[in-house]
Amino acid sequence: MVHHNYSPDLVQTQRDWTRTYQALAHARTDHTVLRRRLIGLSRRLVQDVPRTEQADLRRRAQEPS
Repeated sequence: MVHHNYSPDLVQTQRDWTRTYQALAHARTDHTVLRRRLIGLSRRLVQDVPRTEQADLRRRAQEPS
């Protein structure tokens, strides 16, 4: 599969989004902090990555560095 050339900070943002989402799914407290962080990360991803490329970015973020 050919990946688009995403900047390293954008790939890191996707990784942070995934980790935050997982933390929120398992959290028993601090939901508000995690939700706010997820919203901020989501906003960045939506603004910087076209919808048609979001799945590709998620796959790229899952690859080993």
